[in-house]
Amino acid sequence: MLQAQDPGAHTLRQLFATTPEQRTAQARARFFDEGDRPSGLVGEDVLQSWMRCRRRHEDPTRTIAFDPVTPSRLHGALSRNRALLDAAGAELAAMEGALSGTDCRVILTDREGVLLHVTHHPMAPQQPVLGRTARLGVNLAESVVGTTAPGIVLCTGQASTVEGGEHYFDTLHQVHCAAAPIRGVDGRLAGVLDLSVESRRFGFDAGSMVGLYATVIENRLLARQSTEHLVLRFQASPALLGTPLEAMAGVTQDGRVAWLNTAASRLLGPLPRDPLARSAVRLFGRDLHGLLRLAGGEGARPLRLTSGLGVWVQVRLPGSDGLNLRHGVALSGPGRAMAPAPQPAEADTEPTPATLRGLQQDLIERTLQENGGNIARAARQLGVSRGTLYRRLRQRPSPG
Repeated sequence: MLQAQDPGAHTLRQLFATTPEQRTAQARARFFDEGDRPSGLVGEDVLQSWMRCRRRHEDPTRTIAFDPVTPSRLHGALSRNRALLDAAGAELAAMEGALSGTDCRVILTDREGVLLHVTHHPMAPQQPVLGRTARLGVNLAESVVGTTAPGIVLCTGQASTVEGGEHYFDTLHQVHCAAAPIRGVDGRLAGVLDLSVESRRFGFDAGSMVGLYATVIENRLLARQSTEHLVLRFQASPALLGTPLEAMAGVTQDGRVAWLNTAASRLLGPLPRDPLARSAVRLFGRDLHGLLRLAGGEGARPLRLTSGLGVWVQVRLPGSDGLNLRHGVALSGPGRAMAPAPQPAEADTEPTPATLRGLQQDLIERTLQENGGNIARAARQLGVSRGTLYRRLRQRPSPG
């Protein structure tokens, strides 16, 4: 039971804490030895983690027995998280390239804390702790290894940085880590991106870096998971589209907003829990067909949100099999595509397909016509294999 702290009793000691290590040491002494709450010496997220760990683990000096990794367990974790790994692949490589001159390791876990990716660092012999912990299949959940940045993210859903002695167990006091969440279309945590280093502090803002890359991965994952959603990318400035600062939303075939990314939540507010309050009309001022009329072309289109805020929007419909719709979207049947307009025309009355799947099928038919029925050329233009295009053509509804 933590005692009520006396601010005056510890003022002198706190004044003499001139380094992060000294402040952390004071915090541990007050928390573990004196039973005080060391507010101001460590972050609230770390303190809350210590409290959770103390209820579960008790002795912070205990040696952690990192769980063994069996091939079947690792195979299962990788198979279950294939979508996350595919979405993260390019960014993990880019992040590792940027950090190649450091001792840092890039780590990706699933929503349960199981490692799915870790940098294989040549400095491994000089990193004995990370050498044991940073292995595929190891579980970094707070219930297993105590306070870590990934463990805090798994518990709270919020980004966190944990340095040295802020780790609950003494075993990890040489490690510094920063982690950020990655969410999926269901709004739940899909994984955690972490940056860890041993025996030295970060020489840069690791929290900002890992947050930036986690945002890019999350946006790509959201788009790839939205196989049946109209995907909107928007921001107050068109220069922000295509960057980690772009807002994104997914709209279902019945005109409801299924998900918002973090940037979209800042512009529109949190997504209401009530499905009836999630209509695209209520949030964007347009129904599904109205939003479809903004699709097509490479440029952004202006849109006035129901809040009165003016934004620039790009509307894309990713196909479940990777159809590339960037070169145009058929809105009025084969042979016709909607041309970009300088202003969103409220009076537009061009007919649109009844469903998003119909929109894809119209695009396939039009692309085939444009290429004289040549399957190979049409497939290249759509960004898919010939086999995929053949399968989609076989799925066409029979006439009549």
